[in-house]
Amino acid sequence: MAQITLSASRMTRVVPLIVAVALLMENIDSSVLSTSLPAMAVDLATDPIHLKLVLTSYLLALAVFIPASGWAADKFGARTIFRAAIVVFALGSIACGLSQNLWQLVVARILQGIGGAMMVPVGRLILLRTVPREGLVGALAWLTVPALLGPVMGPPLGGYITTYFHWRWIFWINLPLAVLGIVLVTLLIPNIRETGTGRFDLKGFVLAGPGLAAFLTGLTLAGLNLAPLWGVLALVLGGMALTFAFVRHALRVEDPLVDLRLLKLATFRIAVTAGSLFRISVGALPFLLPLMFQLGFGLTAFASGLLTFSSGLGAMAMKFAAQPLLRRFGFRGVLMGNAVISAVLILGPALFTKTTPVPVMLAVLVAGGLSRSLQFTSLNAIGYAEVTAARLSSATSFTAVLQQLSGSVGITLAAMGLELCGALRGTAAPDLGNFPYVFALIAGLALGSAAIFARLRPDAGQSMVQVKAAS
Repeated sequence: MAQITLSASRMTRVVPLIVAVALLMENIDSSVLSTSLPAMAVDLATDPIHLKLVLTSYLLALAVFIPASGWAADKFGARTIFRAAIVVFALGSIACGLSQNLWQLVVARILQGIGGAMMVPVGRLILLRTVPREGLVGALAWLTVPALLGPVMGPPLGGYITTYFHWRWIFWINLPLAVLGIVLVTLLIPNIRETGTGRFDLKGFVLAGPGLAAFLTGLTLAGLNLAPLWGVLALVLGGMALTFAFVRHALRVEDPLVDLRLLKLATFRIAVTAGSLFRISVGALPFLLPLMFQLGFGLTAFASGLLTFSSGLGAMAMKFAAQPLLRRFGFRGVLMGNAVISAVLILGPALFTKTTPVPVMLAVLVAGGLSRSLQFTSLNAIGYAEVTAARLSSATSFTAVLQQLSGSVGITLAAMGLELCGALRGTAAPDLGNFPYVFALIAGLALGSAAIFARLRPDAGQSMVQVKAAS
């Protein structure tokens, strides 16, 4: 297929929408899967809490392989890597749909994660290198709105498929999107690459990848009785040792796999630290809400999906309001104030009961989606305010790793919270009475991020919203 050349103005719109096809595929997959966990647990004859492995194994694969994505895109071209990533993700989806037990599904999810590790950060890198800096916030809106269709479509779609067909089909719906993405990428995305790409940091990859994998696997297995205590401790402590070794290595070499020197940039440092804390909190929600609605309230997967998809609608509605709000209140004001609002709305489901009117639950979930969407759009922009073009690939890999780690930690924290509350209260982990305590815990993390956002300069990121982006 011959490459089609686009004007600069059309690139600002078309490129984000093409990248969004990949994000849509990934987001549909994750949101559909969360809604279907209880039914999958019955079919695979396993505990619903154990199925957190299906969620965290994917996020773990992302965290391990994302660091290599920036270097690979610079070396071989962003289009080449992006297209290959979509193919790997689609093959992983097929394998998930064919899995017959928990461990087969975990392995298939890891294959999906390898594709996603290259797909999402390289897609963001393509966007950052084709859109002018002053138009980045507007371009992120174009990028994020189609991608948010995943959380909007996923819960009801997953609930409908699980209730009236079979959960295996939730993986196979990725295939048409994958084919569309491959065609559009081939025709319209330039094969952007950096000249003078340094050598691949193999030592850093050997330290960071296994280190993160071991540490998070140990945390995920804790309390599941799927591995002996000594094995869990060995994974956690060994992972920590390898990760610390990588930090020492990264600060000594010129071109590390993950450039920790980016943390010297104030906006980047605050965005990744406070942003990670916020994302841990939000990452727990897709795991908690379906379990509470289905196992606690007794709703069907379809009814549960119809409730949780409302937060996606709220997220979509906020995207076009982000730029005016950032222009009016600045990144510091928006991120601080909205972190507090988000924390309150994350706590909201703790007050839900079986008799809570559906309109009230919908209102809380929609408002939460609005708030979290504004926070993510702001975070995605401010993190690159001081990053030069030469360091963009390193910055996108760095932030993508932390985003996926945060999601994995959020799910693990939520599952451990339910298990601990169940043990203390003498109930099963998914007992309805355990959920309010866990929602309070994760809301506290979101609230804590506001104190870190307060360290931003009042004028931080101002140049990114001074000129109205194309829309």
